Amino acid sequence: MRILMLHSDEFSYHVTDKTSAVGKGHELAEKLQQGQTGEALVVFCCSEKGDEKGVESVASQVAQTAANHARRVNTDTVVVYPYAHLSSNLASPRIATKVLDRIYDLLRKEDGLTIKRSPFGYYKSFTVKCKGHPLSELAQTIVPESGGKKQEDEAGSAAVQSEKTLESEWYIAEPGRELVPTGDYNFKQRKNLRKLYSYESEKDRTVAEPPAHIELMRRLELVDYEPGSDPGNFRWYPKGLLVKQLCEELVNELIADYGGMRVETPIMYDFQHPKLSRYLQRFPARQYVLLSEDKEYFLRFAACFGQYLIQHDMQLSYRHLPCRLYELTHYSFRREQTGELAGLKRLRTFTMPDMHTLARDMEQAKQEFAAQIGLCKQCMDAFELDYEVAIRFVKDFRDDNKNFADKLSELVKQPSLVELWNERFFYFVAKLEFNFIDAQNKASCLSTIQIDVENCERFEIEYIDEDGKARHPLLLHTSISGSIDRVVYAMLENQAIKMKKGTKAELPLWLAPTQLRLIPVGEHFNEYCEQLMKQIPFRVDLDERDLTVGKKIREAEREWIPFSAVVGEKEVEAGGMMVRTRSTGQQTMMKPDELTELIKGKTAKKPYRRLNVPARLSRRPIFVG
Repeated sequence: MRILMLHSDEFSYHVTDKTSAVGKGHELAEKLQQGQTGEALVVFCCSEKGDEKGVESVASQVAQTAANHARRVNTDTVVVYPYAHLSSNLASPRIATKVLDRIYDLLRKEDGLTIKRSPFGYYKSFTVKCKGHPLSELAQTIVPESGGKKQEDEAGSAAVQSEKTLESEWYIAEPGRELVPTGDYNFKQRKNLRKLYSYESEKDRTVAEPPAHIELMRRLELVDYEPGSDPGNFRWYPKGLLVKQLCEELVNELIADYGGMRVETPIMYDFQHPKLSRYLQRFPARQYVLLSEDKEYFLRFAACFGQYLIQHDMQLSYRHLPCRLYELTHYSFRREQTGELAGLKRLRTFTMPDMHTLARDMEQAKQEFAAQIGLCKQCMDAFELDYEVAIRFVKDFRDDNKNFADKLSELVKQPSLVELWNERFFYFVAKLEFNFIDAQNKASCLSTIQIDVENCERFEIEYIDEDGKARHPLLLHTSISGSIDRVVYAMLENQAIKMKKGTKAELPLWLAPTQLRLIPVGEHFNEYCEQLMKQIPFRVDLDERDLTVGKKIREAEREWIPFSAVVGEKEVEAGGMMVRTRSTGQQTMMKPDELTELIKGKTAKKPYRRLNVPARLSRRPIFVG
């Protein structure tokens, strides 16, 4: 970074136009459109390529240099003024903004100084009356200190850094009881709750060995790594896509029944958008950066951005609240650290159902929060997952809303891990999570609900109250299932745990890629099997390959087929089939309508999709060899 410091008798500026670094629709606050001051040290700042290697280092050097020089020339006012004309080797607007924001924040912490700034990304006329003493003009070049990390790539948002330093108090909440410190709680009957506490309190997200679900997702030909992409991106094979789409449809239907209005928003956003750039620092996620012409964009890591901007433009009254927007983001991106990537558990591109609910006040927000717990429970039950609950509060919020906190414990109907923060680090004051404990005893957050007290004001989202006054609502962030990819991970890990205990693995029946497999003992029974397939309105396939019956049965077992039926002369004569139930091993002679009613009863109120592969196994390619 290059800086030019002028000790001036007076300084003023006036914004004249936007530069190419500022996109359309970005309106500058009126108070920043012009500014003036009397005596001051004006610090003209120009960020250069290379600053990204040490944003913190550059910013702290500039701030300290400016503060020291202000005291040397005996002035108590410092103006931070972006000035690209000091160099021809400019940093990107994103990096420049990041460095300037940090310089401003650091200077504001200096005792005895008043700090002012002018906006970045605008053409401005300015007037400066420089003093003429030997120290009134000083130029300097600042470079990142050697040995530092490449902070831009590794640091992520301010919230990522805050998350690393969070200090918490941990308790266990049980319905009808006061909080119990984790050190005093008897975890004997709640071993998974102990595992959740250990995982969360130790904050170790690294993976030492491949999780169990990775072998299963490949063997079942559901999902696989994509070597042609960035690590943490996956290819979904036909059977896996079927499972994924059914999970999505379940969530979509639950949200629609609840009153969520579905929208669709872009996957990329401008780094220089004045509201979004600030929000990036409040969300604990690392971003992918995309360059288009001379502008930088980031790939969304949630549906928040698009929904905020829609809500900003909506005309709302108190009668419309609560108001729920919903999007299923098939492509959300988080640049997780390489050592934390672990199959479908923690990946870089994922599918996230995201609902944002506007509530008129805290009482309505708490009512919505409680109601949405029921939606989360419906998801977990449909996916047949056990879970442990974590509830996180800012201390003051919990103290002021103790009845609400106690109600949450009653609604989840089981002991819950409670984390208390002394102060609010993020944008929310309360958060509830449904967590799954996998075969490696590591936890993963699935469903989540948050009460956001910042972003309606930040994004100028308003409603009109009964008196005709504009007010900011509160906002709930909710994913009733969590990432769909992570749901598939949890279901596979759940089966891996069962297999260790000697129980047969099986996906929920409504999600099984094949629900019934017909195995003829000879090719002359194929025609009868075709007739059976037409009579049973579910996912039925036919193994008519030239293999032994024993091998076909073993393959059906290996694929976790819930129902299979060997068809021979006896079955044809009876007009039925001998159905073998995988979970019990029992065999029962059944008519097609009897099996239809059985499957219908076990999959009631669940989404249905037809086979996503050829019904005849001889026509299917092998995806994972």
